[in-house]
Amino acid sequence: MHDTVDVAILGGGLAGLTLALHLRQRFPELSIRVLERRAHPLPAAAHKVGESTVEIGAHYFADTLGLRAHLDAQHIRKFGFRFFFSDGRDDLAEVTELGVSRVLPTPTWQIDRGVFETFLGEEARRRGIEFVDQATVRGIEPGTGGAAHGVRYGAGGAEQRVSARWLLDASGRAGLLKRRFGLAAGNGHDANAVWFRLDDRLAIDGWCTDRDWSARCDPAERWRSTNHLVGPGYWVWLIPLGSGAHSVGIVADAALHPLETMNTLDKALDWLARHQPLVARECAARRDKVMDFLFLRGYSHGCTQVFSADRWALTGDAGVFLDPFYSPGSDFIAIANTYICELVAHDLAGRPLAPYARLYEQLFQSFYENTLSLYHGQYALFGDPEVLPIKVIWDYAYYWGVLCPLVFNDALVDFGLLGELRGELDDARALNRDMQAFFRAWHAAGAARNERTLLDQRRLDWFVALNRGLHDALTRPQLAARLRDHVELLRNLAAAIRHHVSAACPDFDVGALDPARLAAAPDLCMRAA
Repeated sequence: MHDTVDVAILGGGLAGLTLALHLRQRFPELSIRVLERRAHPLPAAAHKVGESTVEIGAHYFADTLGLRAHLDAQHIRKFGFRFFFSDGRDDLAEVTELGVSRVLPTPTWQIDRGVFETFLGEEARRRGIEFVDQATVRGIEPGTGGAAHGVRYGAGGAEQRVSARWLLDASGRAGLLKRRFGLAAGNGHDANAVWFRLDDRLAIDGWCTDRDWSARCDPAERWRSTNHLVGPGYWVWLIPLGSGAHSVGIVADAALHPLETMNTLDKALDWLARHQPLVARECAARRDKVMDFLFLRGYSHGCTQVFSADRWALTGDAGVFLDPFYSPGSDFIAIANTYICELVAHDLAGRPLAPYARLYEQLFQSFYENTLSLYHGQYALFGDPEVLPIKVIWDYAYYWGVLCPLVFNDALVDFGLLGELRGELDDARALNRDMQAFFRAWHAAGAARNERTLLDQRRLDWFVALNRGLHDALTRPQLAARLRDHVELLRNLAAAIRHHVSAACPDFDVGALDPARLAAAPDLCMRAA
């Protein structure tokens, strides 16, 4: 290996390896070295959390990086998100369920991170990337202006040095550059997580013998969903892995469910016995198949800067992390990696980097802050079977309607389009903030009904159409028109939600209702006739 490279990537996990592949794909002439602390191949199943993908991350892996064949062969096609309002209950057929009865058109996957990252490392080497595993970074010497960056690391029993024009931090929570430059930032979202993996399948479809309940889904394969069992202040995840293992996690508001009540396996099983007894029973019966147990306090964090004109940048957890709910981690890896590749392109073209770094920073932080609003102060309503289903519909509609089209149509750096639509996009952001506050107020206003029903998102034709349209190849004028249509849809959807709440909760002041918006409002009825 040579002592000077064009790009040094600190960390060879999901963010670092996908960034290396993305750079190699766009710039085959660059020399790239990835330094990864762990030894490869990685263990299956008990490796890292972050196993569920949603549309942007799935599109990035499958289409941008061309890894669809591996995803289809080695991982599980997801049956969407699914929610059971089952706090303290063991009768799944009698509680409200939210999800789809049939798989939505745009594919997403449940990913075994050990299998996937091992494959990414092998693929990096196949594509001529220097991937050094069992490498420990011992020192960083950031360059400024035109100076190169230096990295000292241990590998193969010796200390080595590499000089790089670009220094890219994908070191996860180690946050090597974040610590070096003092970039850490809190975000006010105080939540914790514990998780473990079982070397067995948790077949939730067999947890209930009610025939009507079983027949709600076609096929009857709820186990392929990211299953959320929710209650006030928390959610429990069940995620199947292609290796045959199952991932189980508890994510909770720190004030409502302190980490100390669940930070060992015994405590977690006791906590589950109180809040989700069916999960506790199934896990306790497989106690001999527990593969690991981990917890993370205060997982959500921000970063004051992720892109620099001095040719360094952060991606993945080394920069920001929001929340595992809605699985946005891979999405923000895709967005950060895209902006990093664009900065490298400008550098290769000899353009000054400072204006581009500032613009990409503003956009990235805007996406981060707006997505954070989906979580901040919202965990209390997670057990509300009236409010959370409508919030989920809104959150999906905003995600599929605004951010997804920009990513799927390679428009994250189309400043002409973003400038043209600035008014509409600003309106959408403001509307989203208002609706998140509305959901909190609605939850505080009254008691919710938890009834025997499937709230089937497949019954909302407009909702399915949003998902189906994600892969439409659009010209720039078509994309602009579609985004305007989607923002108008969100305005009408907000009116429909307020009208729905005025009927369901008559004593709650929903504000003035616009008859014109109500006339164009999308359907919200997910209950079967």
